[in-house]
Amino acid sequence: MDMKLSGKTVLITGGSRGIGFACAMGFAAEGCTVHIASRSRESLESAREKIRARHNVPVEIHPADFSDGDTARRVVEAVGHADILVNNAGAIPQGDIFGMTEPKWREAWDLKVFGYINATRAMLEKMYARKAGVVVNVIGLAGESYNYDYVAGTMGNAGIMAFTRAVGSKSVDHGVRVVGINPPATRTDRMLTRLRNVAEQKFGDPERWPELTKHMPFGRAAEPDEVADLAVFLASDRASYISGVVMTLDGGQAARH
Repeated sequence: MDMKLSGKTVLITGGSRGIGFACAMGFAAEGCTVHIASRSRESLESAREKIRARHNVPVEIHPADFSDGDTARRVVEAVGHADILVNNAGAIPQGDIFGMTEPKWREAWDLKVFGYINATRAMLEKMYARKAGVVVNVIGLAGESYNYDYVAGTMGNAGIMAFTRAVGSKSVDHGVRVVGINPPATRTDRMLTRLRNVAEQKFGDPERWPELTKHMPFGRAAEPDEVADLAVFLASDRASYISGVVMTLDGGQAARH
């Protein structure tokens, strides 16, 4: 299916690794000009070379910490012509109500929650003026599957879900769509490192990590490309009547009892 995205420009935060990098590859495959932002210049440069080598499209990098509002606004100003914004930067750590100290909690939300808010608000000003554009928020399943041991992530993701629905319900009046994706545990490098550590402790062999995913739908974690494929679809005109919704991509996990 032709997504009709060729020639469009996308800005992806957290775009050098994991789901963000998969999204960058996905949009590049459709012929988009890709802008990726993250904290690490080294990771961004590596990602840029991989994207260019595979898809031969323009790729620009933006070393930036989106937990700082001024920095987020500066990057958006530089890429204000983007047709699509994919908010993906940020990983909230595990911890219950006592384990998550106030400084840790605030630091996590500054990037994952306020980073999304600030980038979206800045980009919507540009998109509203053009009466066109799409914002895709990559959120997380914890926002609808409440977890005491991941309380900051549960609350943060639930807040971004509400933000997506509220803003996306009204943005259509300006010709702009705002949508969200809730992926479950996804097989990123970060997840594999954690699973290998657990497998080492539990089995004495880090390569037995696939045994730790047998309880998941289809007996495995989601793949970054599966999340990216949905992001590309939602950002395309094929999804032109979808706004103010959060799509769950979890193999039915949230509905299990």
